[in-house]
Amino acid sequence: MLQKSLHKDLAQLRPVRLQELRAAIRPERYQQSIARALFAYAFDALLYLAAIAGTFLAPYWWLKLLFGLLAGSAVAFMFVWAHDAAHGALFRSQRLSRWLGTIFMLPSFNMYRLWAFGHNRVHHGFTSLSSVDWIWRPWTPAEYRKSSWLRRLVYRLERTPYACALHYILRVWWPGMLRFRGEGKNRAAFRNDKLITLVFFVGFSAFAWWIGGIWTWVTAVVVPFLVFNYYIALFVFLHHTHPDLPFFADKEDWSPAVGQLYCSTIVRCSRISEMLIHNILIHTPHHVDARIPFYHLKGAYADLREQYGQYIHEMRFSFLGVWRIFRECQLYDYEQHRWLRFRQSRSWLAAQEQNGLLTRVMDAAPVVGRHGAAQG
Repeated sequence: MLQKSLHKDLAQLRPVRLQELRAAIRPERYQQSIARALFAYAFDALLYLAAIAGTFLAPYWWLKLLFGLLAGSAVAFMFVWAHDAAHGALFRSQRLSRWLGTIFMLPSFNMYRLWAFGHNRVHHGFTSLSSVDWIWRPWTPAEYRKSSWLRRLVYRLERTPYACALHYILRVWWPGMLRFRGEGKNRAAFRNDKLITLVFFVGFSAFAWWIGGIWTWVTAVVVPFLVFNYYIALFVFLHHTHPDLPFFADKEDWSPAVGQLYCSTIVRCSRISEMLIHNILIHTPHHVDARIPFYHLKGAYADLREQYGQYIHEMRFSFLGVWRIFRECQLYDYEQHRWLRFRQSRSWLAAQEQNGLLTRVMDAAPVVGRHGAAQG
C-alpha cells in the first residue's frame, strides 16, 4: 500500500514547478525584521558566553561539564542562525550576513563561505537526489557488502542516535571544509575563512588552557564542538530521513518539487524548543524557499499545507520516534524505493542474485566516500 501511495504521489508532484509551490506562500512570510534577527543573535550570543564563563569559573569538574554541554547547545543555535543568514533570509546586505554569520560559525569551527558554497548549491539544489546530494545518502545492500569492514562499521555507527555526530564530522566538516580548496575566485575566500577559523581555534584554546588547564579546555572547546556536531547531524537526518520518504539515484525519477516538498519533513517540538532552534525542524517551507526567515516558517508551513498538505510529512518529536527512524532507515533499495534494515540485506542480495540483477546493481552503485564542498 505504501509503495502504491508513494508512486501516486510522485507522479502527481513531478510536473509541479517550484514556482507553483512558492506561489502558495503569502508575501508577508518574506518580510525581514532586523530587530527580530538581532534579538535572536543577541540571545544566542549571551547564552553561549554565559555557558563558556561557566566552564571557566565553575569550581567542580562536573559543573564545568554541564556548562560545556550547554555551550554546545548554544553553538548549535548560533549555527542555525548563521545558516539563515547564509541563505540571505535575514538581511538584504550580503556583507552584514557574512560578517555576523562568520562570527556565529566560529565556535563550531565551521567556515561560513565554505559551508554555504556546498549547502546552498548542492543540498538545496538537489535534495535527496543521491547521485549529487550525498548528505545522509543511504547505501544499498550491494554497496554495504562490497565496502571494507571499517567503512561498514562507521556507516553503522553513523546510523545510530548515539553516534550520528560522526556523519557530520567525517562527511561534511573534514572533507567539505578542512580539505576542500575550491577553484578560481572562491579559493582565496575559502583560504581566508580557514585562516580566520584557525586563529580563533588556537587563540581560544590557548586562553581556555591558561584560565583553567586541560579540563577547562576540554569543556570549553572540545565538548561544545562534539555536542554541536550531534545536534546538526541529528537535525539534518530528521530533515530528510523517514520510512515514508524516498531517495533517488536517477534524476529522471526526481524533480525539484519532489525534492523540496515531498522529501523534507516537519518535526514539531515544544514551543520553547522551536524558539531555541529557530524553527529549523519546520523544514519543508525552508526547502521550498530558503529566503523565508526562520521566524516566518510556521506561517509559511500553514500556507503550504492549505494546498499541498497531502504531500507533506509531519511528525511529533519523541525519542522513541527518532529511535524508530534510525532502526527502520538503514539501507535503501533505490529501484523499489523502500528502506531496509541491516539484517534484511542478505535476503535482498539473495533475491537480486536469483533474479540476475545483482551485477547490474553493483556496477551502477555510486562510489562510497565521494566528497566535495560542505553541505548539511
